[in-house]
Amino acid sequence: MPKSLAATKDLTARQFIIRLTALQSDDELKKIQRYFKSEAGSYGEGDQFIGVKMGQLFELAKTVIAMPAKEIEKLLESPIHEVRAGALSIMDKASRDKTITGPRLKELYDLYMNRHDRVNNWDLVDLGCLHMVGSYLIDKPRKILYRLAKSKNIWERRTSILGTCYFIKKGETADTFKIAEILLLDKEDLIHKAAGWMLRFAGDKDPKGLRAFLDKHAATMPRTMLRNSIEKFDKKEKEHYMKICEE
Repeated sequence: MPKSLAATKDLTARQFIIRLTALQSDDELKKIQRYFKSEAGSYGEGDQFIGVKMGQLFELAKTVIAMPAKEIEKLLESPIHEVRAGALSIMDKASRDKTITGPRLKELYDLYMNRHDRVNNWDLVDLGCLHMVGSYLIDKPRKILYRLAKSKNIWERRTSILGTCYFIKKGETADTFKIAEILLLDKEDLIHKAAGWMLRFAGDKDPKGLRAFLDKHAATMPRTMLRNSIEKFDKKEKEHYMKICEE
């Protein structure tokens, strides 16, 4: 594990980037360049990659979860993808910390929403949404997710559905089904995959709700969304819903 930055009391973007850059690997860079895709079928606009294993990046982020929001925002400003991934990982891990305060969680949530322009790939969205967004909104109005579901920006739309993940963990599935319904006509495969993923997760908590959703929408759902949502069904039930989709 990287030496704790917190121990040095120097929780700055500059120090984080120095430590992150020290983990650079040419072999990892080659792998990343083959793997990551953006909305345009290439890398995110203006993105650069240096080649750092995500596991190492996450371990580094664990050491600086107390980094001030203004310093995290500096990381978000970077053109280097791994630096921005580091920023989102810090925010994610801080939001999961049992000692986090309400004001700190709000600060991180506001930073994510206010600087969504710097979240330009699926992995960055996932880091920000699978816990942080939902944990902040769990006891608050959720209109912003419905607004994002209708955004022209693919990454904001992905936020809208993945932002319901924490709700599902708490046994609340209604928003997932409603937002997935809004995204039924979306043209992007990354949205189909995300919606199918959350529908499948919602089905773990509310199988009747998922089947009701599928009975209503299977005939018009994107195939990728449908396939992802029924992944845990038995063979007979999978064939039933796929046949409806193909008719």
